[in-house]
Amino acid sequence: MTGQPALQPAVLGGPLRPHGRQSRLARGLLRLFGWTVDAPGLPAEQGVILVYPHTSNWDFVVGLLAKWALGLQLRFWAKDSLFRLPVLGRWMRYVGGVAVDRSSRHGIVADTVGQMRAAATRGERFWLAVAPEGTRSLTTGWRTGAYQVAVQADVPVGLAYFDFERRIVSLTRFVRLTGDVDADFAAFADYLGHRVGKRPALASPICPRT
Repeated sequence: MTGQPALQPAVLGGPLRPHGRQSRLARGLLRLFGWTVDAPGLPAEQGVILVYPHTSNWDFVVGLLAKWALGLQLRFWAKDSLFRLPVLGRWMRYVGGVAVDRSSRHGIVADTVGQMRAAATRGERFWLAVAPEGTRSLTTGWRTGAYQVAVQADVPVGLAYFDFERRIVSLTRFVRLTGDVDADFAAFADYLGHRVGKRPALASPICPRT
């Protein structure tokens, strides 16, 4: 029986771009609590990072410390109303928050793609990090907004995980998507599906949410 081989996301290799200025304090705090970070660099100046699993508020704490420890410049989605508050708004921008205008006629995906392309034109780094489960609770699958950003902007995707069993934050796998949802999500599940979150029973299945 013959036929076309199934599409699979291409795993990216080659030289990686360094992150930035590292925080010895953040790295020391992670080490104090037994965590290590494995993230040698980025394959491009723009891209999307999918973080899995997301089962606890501790994910944000560990992730923020890992970001500072690496000097990693990341953006993340947050409600635009948070940025209108003087102190909180400044802090959100400082840690990489991107305001989401839910009233935009273009939508969050198109707006983010536009911001990413504008950053590329200016020669600026723009990596969006998203926990695609969208909640710490068990759901039927992943939201696909960040996936669509990567497809439409034609940028690489990093597959990151917080493994609480091994106490490691990892960002070493980068792929170029096919645009075939089934093939791409099968690759995500193959790489991320066995990672252990803080509350394993709350890890959602790696498939588009229905």
